[in-house]
Amino acid sequence: MRKIPFLTLLAAGAIASFTPLTNVHAAGISVGVPADVQTMEPNGASTDSNLSVMANIFDGLLQRDASGKLIPALAESWERVDALTWRFKLRQGVKFQNGNDFTADDVIFSFKRIATPELSAFVNFGKQIESVTTVDGDPWTVEVKTVVPVPFFDQNLHQIFMMDKESTENRKPGDVGQHPIGTGAYSLAEWVKGSHVKLKANPNYWEGAPEIKEATIRPAVEGSTAMASIMSGTVDVLQGVPVEGVKVLEKNPKLTLVKRPARRAIFLGLTNAKGKPGADLRVREAIAHAINEEKIIQKVMFGFAAPAAQVSDPATVGYNPAIKRAKYDPELSRKLLAEAGYPNGFDITLSGPNNRYVNDEKILAAVAADLAKVGIKVKVDAKPKSIIFDEYKQHKPEFYLLGWFDGSYDFGRSFAKLLHTYDETKGTGTWNAANYSNPELDAIAEKASNTIDPKERAKVLQELGVKLQDAFGFIPLHYQMDLYAITNAKGFDFKPRPDTWIVFKQIGKKG
Repeated sequence: MRKIPFLTLLAAGAIASFTPLTNVHAAGISVGVPADVQTMEPNGASTDSNLSVMANIFDGLLQRDASGKLIPALAESWERVDALTWRFKLRQGVKFQNGNDFTADDVIFSFKRIATPELSAFVNFGKQIESVTTVDGDPWTVEVKTVVPVPFFDQNLHQIFMMDKESTENRKPGDVGQHPIGTGAYSLAEWVKGSHVKLKANPNYWEGAPEIKEATIRPAVEGSTAMASIMSGTVDVLQGVPVEGVKVLEKNPKLTLVKRPARRAIFLGLTNAKGKPGADLRVREAIAHAINEEKIIQKVMFGFAAPAAQVSDPATVGYNPAIKRAKYDPELSRKLLAEAGYPNGFDITLSGPNNRYVNDEKILAAVAADLAKVGIKVKVDAKPKSIIFDEYKQHKPEFYLLGWFDGSYDFGRSFAKLLHTYDETKGTGTWNAANYSNPELDAIAEKASNTIDPKERAKVLQELGVKLQDAFGFIPLHYQMDLYAITNAKGFDFKPRPDTWIVFKQIGKKG
């Protein structure tokens, strides 16, 4: 089927087909998001779309404020006692939405549950926990011991949500995944998969009842559909404005466009398995020099991206500002390929999603075109994320595109997932799609994991970043830009979060 250009759809009146639903959400807020929620099992999916919804219904021991800073939530305070031990002082007087009290039993239950594969997307995190107990008979102090040192353990706890032990044990998992019961600022009013999620404010929330009393979340995956939803008034806030539509929205006096540099880096990965072209460092470097990233940013991303020299972003522990990206130099690329024994290039398949990142399929095509200019003949294998990510987890690709930002704000965790040699027992390399392996880099990462002092650990991770660049373990492309459109009529005071979550208790009214 022939694809109709995005802007042609707008000009043809695609927006007119949307009936404004202003009266439906007049008492609250309606938000359009790029992807639907997958499950109401609080720790059952690790996607941004799922975590964002769960953060409204549930709380973790810790939370992040609108700037990304880690602050108390169901734990009033916390400390790292030693390399393996973390201690949390629990908040008293908190109730679940069914009226049950929040206690240490719920914490112990929740941590045990995330180690259950069929119920949790955080199994590897759960496996790092050896025990969870109360301390010296104090029911409001919980101690967590890990199997090995996990220096970023606390940095994950805003996205590990606490569950009501009693009601969860008395229900089937399928029911838990449909009818959530949390301690959060909102409870679930209705979920029609593929259509919307409706939330209602929790009047007994421990931080106080939120200002926004009702919230509706509507998935609008396709570009013209998303544009139509904000321009017709179907939604008050649109997350993920298509880059092609920015100029259209900027001209609309009823809307405000909000831009925020994103934490997510888009990058390429390549196997270094023996016998493959990527086993030669010169080939990896040649690919890096062959890609005209500035052109991709201008032509594919419409200027709404920033060149990346590393996968970490400035907010991440281990980010190294001294690292510079490889310059675009196709002549040097050809020279390196010839030195590596590929004067006429080689054939390779580049895998990637076609519905996950901003213009991801077009990025794949642009990379393929650049590599063709230096003799590397690329076959693009673009598939829906539900298919391609399964292939990544099975380590099938030789060459692939992925996007990443670390929810724990820690490069050590990123490396462990993305590039550490795959080890099912240790839980490393789970997203190392091409089975890259570099024992020297692994050793530095493990040194960082065993370094308790935060400043010293950051230095080790920065060293890891330099060594990683020297090895061309990743080929970074760019950081996306988060784009939102907000209707002016209701006067919402909306500020995008670094993690892209939309947390309704943090949204108020101007004035």
